Amino acid sequence: MTTTQNLRIDIVSDVVCPWCIIGYRQLVKALEPTGIAHEIHWHPFELNPGMSPDGQNLREHVAEKFGTTPDQSEQSRIRMTEIGAALGFDFRFASDMRMHNTFNVHQLLHWADAQGRKHDLKLAFFSAHFTDRQNLSDNAVLADVAAQIGLDRSDALAVLADQRFARDVREEEEAWLSQGINAVPAIIFNRRHLVSGAQGVENYTRILAQLVQMQD
Repeated sequence: MTTTQNLRIDIVSDVVCPWCIIGYRQLVKALEPTGIAHEIHWHPFELNPGMSPDGQNLREHVAEKFGTTPDQSEQSRIRMTEIGAALGFDFRFASDMRMHNTFNVHQLLHWADAQGRKHDLKLAFFSAHFTDRQNLSDNAVLADVAAQIGLDRSDALAVLADQRFARDVREEEEAWLSQGINAVPAIIFNRRHLVSGAQGVENYTRILAQLVQMQD
């Protein structure tokens, strides 16, 4: 399958959302054999906008938010880890893993966008949280992750210190909420077709085929 026009893919997500990286990886795997020219645009969403800077133990957070038992939570992590491994992503859940407020993460992503590095930084943050279990509430950690992909660490710290992109990020978050996006991942194809949740490689393959037919 090929198209003469790039397929625009907008992804509303948070970097502490496991199904967001799973959904992205599934979509990429579905795209690979198609030859479809595409462009991906990431957009901010906070799973826990009211969370304190200290964050919360992930197991406690999931139990409190979703009412899951410890066994259900463990089985979910095992399932996500297996799905991630099949997609080339390494989930390393641990009992002391924490959930974080990600508002500063999204501000740094906004900053990276102007340098053409938002996509790279987004993926780096997913790995920092789920694979390396780094503290995304710590500005020094965020700046380190930015530096690891070649961005200026001092500039990253300055962005976080003065919060210069706080209003921009908040406005974009509110814009997506106003459009009814209240769960992630939310993937919008060509600004018109919304697909919610991690759909799986086969479903994404069918969706892509339908989109190509609509463009022909």
